[in-house]
Amino acid sequence: MSLVVFSDVSLHLGGRPIVEGLSLRIGDKDRVGLVGPNGSGKTTLLRLIAREQVPDGGAVHRAKTMRLGYLPQDVNVEGGKPLLAFVLESIPGRASLDEDLATAEADLEALSAAGDHSEEAQELMLEAAGRIADLHERIAHFDGEYSEHHAKRIMAGLGFKDSDHVRDMAEFSGGWKMRAVLSSLLFQQPDLLLLDEPTNHLDMPSVAWFSGFLKRYERAFVLISHDREFLNEQITSVVSYEPEGVRSYPGDYNAYRKQRDEERVLLENRARNIEKEREHLEKFVERFRSKATKAAQVQSRVKRLEKMDTVELQGEHQSMNFRFPATDRSGKVALEIRDLGKSYGGLTVLKGINLHVKRGERVALLGVNGAGKTTLLRMLAGELEPTAGSFEFGHNTKVGYYAQHHAETLRKDATVYEEVKYCAMDATHQQIRSVLGAMLFGEREVDKRIGVLSGGERARVALAQLMINPGNVLLMDEPTNHLDLQSSERLAEALDTYDGTLFFVSHNRGFIRALATTIWIVEGGNVVRYPGSFDEYMASCLQKDQAPVAVSGAPTTQERKAPAPTSAKTSLSAAPSTSRPASDAKGAGAGASGPDKGRRRDDANERKRRNATLRPLEKRASELEKRVADLEQKLEAINAELSTPEVYEDAARRDALLTSVTRAQAELEVAMETWSEVQETLEAERAKLDAG
Repeated sequence: MSLVVFSDVSLHLGGRPIVEGLSLRIGDKDRVGLVGPNGSGKTTLLRLIAREQVPDGGAVHRAKTMRLGYLPQDVNVEGGKPLLAFVLESIPGRASLDEDLATAEADLEALSAAGDHSEEAQELMLEAAGRIADLHERIAHFDGEYSEHHAKRIMAGLGFKDSDHVRDMAEFSGGWKMRAVLSSLLFQQPDLLLLDEPTNHLDMPSVAWFSGFLKRYERAFVLISHDREFLNEQITSVVSYEPEGVRSYPGDYNAYRKQRDEERVLLENRARNIEKEREHLEKFVERFRSKATKAAQVQSRVKRLEKMDTVELQGEHQSMNFRFPATDRSGKVALEIRDLGKSYGGLTVLKGINLHVKRGERVALLGVNGAGKTTLLRMLAGELEPTAGSFEFGHNTKVGYYAQHHAETLRKDATVYEEVKYCAMDATHQQIRSVLGAMLFGEREVDKRIGVLSGGERARVALAQLMINPGNVLLMDEPTNHLDLQSSERLAEALDTYDGTLFFVSHNRGFIRALATTIWIVEGGNVVRYPGSFDEYMASCLQKDQAPVAVSGAPTTQERKAPAPTSAKTSLSAAPSTSRPASDAKGAGAGASGPDKGRRRDDANERKRRNATLRPLEKRASELEKRVADLEQKLEAINAELSTPEVYEDAARRDALLTSVTRAQAELEVAMETWSEVQETLEAERAKLDAG
């Protein structure tokens, strides 16, 4: 069933086209990831679905009975209601049921008090009693589906404590109000959820819980996120803003990127082949244009040139592209913390912290919001004074600090160029323009006033300030907030080449996984070095009554550096094992009997069973591997032949080769897909046999 249908929708904002002639369908089970650079129109598309934006042309049709839940990036929640009541009363219809019940009970009480024993009065009383019974049944069903216990579990998963239930909504910060709205939406279970960067204000434990909840969510949603890992876990299709327009792709984010790359290669190959053919035809026309005996052939080729297709190659969005400059080498110990503590009046945030960090470590600070992660970074940056203990950076260290609030404290009347120059007075004009160019501020953008920039643009200005003079110790608090997915990944790549020491707070699991060599857990006023991996920490964050969240992706840098167990090299098709079990090798050739003989018989039967299951699959995988190699060689040979000018003089041969290219490419795709399926089956069967 279709929940939302875009029919030839067009919208322009500020004279810029957001969508043109968009046709799109969202079904009742769709799990859509909405991707594109900042400012491309992702949020606007959600607003069109939510009817907060009206299109210039076309129509956005919504199913009449569809219940919609929308979580924008900025929520506006007024006070006057306790948190628990705010969540429970978000379900439409519950209040009217209570009102109807109160009315029915009042009617029955009035009839009873009247003392009228007439037949008509008795019928009215029976009718009122029946209505009360019906309303009680409907309320019981309602409360069964939307129970207070379920609401409290959702709020706990998103980080609220029991004591928060009675707090007025006005008491919560903006980030916690966002969690309250998200709690209410998850509690409502709408037919379609619109989620605009829902993890922006969540800490890592809440992200882990939310990921598990969303995986089990059986209704449709559209998700915007700058966390590749979160997207890959949740979505089954991608709607992307591309230079050529809005496109749709099946699969997760990784599958989308692969398909875009494949499209690019295919278009480039086709364009290259067409261009080569065009060049040949033009040469022929030019060479024989003046020869009467070739007039018919020349005219034929002129017509073919006029009819030839033009391949429009994919455009590419601009993305940040930069590296941190080399830094001065610091001492071996970059930071020493001794009995450090911070209190605000009677509230102790951090106490008795004793840690040290070696040069080059990349420390991820993890823990729930409010535990003190940002407080620790601000003390290390010199923005806050500790109330106990001390810390000392090592020899020859220079500290750079990026914080979320820095982007909000930029001088609004200054230009982009002036604001970066202000932080690096010794930098040359060329250095500043180079850094700003890497941050996507071109000739016109550098003269924009800070006050007119978006949140993402301000974040890039703050990053540019840091890049111009980073130092050899970096402190970064949620650096990917307000950045789109591609920019977040470019920042991670740049930091991966940074040769200094890094401390950072982030809720972006892909970002943490790419960078962290050390994990500090901030909890209960303490900061401790976590002994396990990031995956183990994520698993520990989950509620015991929730299904575990599968955390995919590459290991952390720390895990990558650990020595890996040796294993045989693998190819497309894994060869069957020829090693003999230890129990079989022991005493081989001896005439053992009894238990040994029975063991050997069991081993032989097991090998026979494995071979019967695996050998056909291994043979098929090997055949397909050879087929793939043969097709690749065939395509290489055909492309080489097509690149020679002589082949175009023989039209039949040329057409045959072009047909062969198309056919071979199609066969290669089928062979690769089939091999992938056979290989997956083979691995599954091996795992099943090993487990048995």
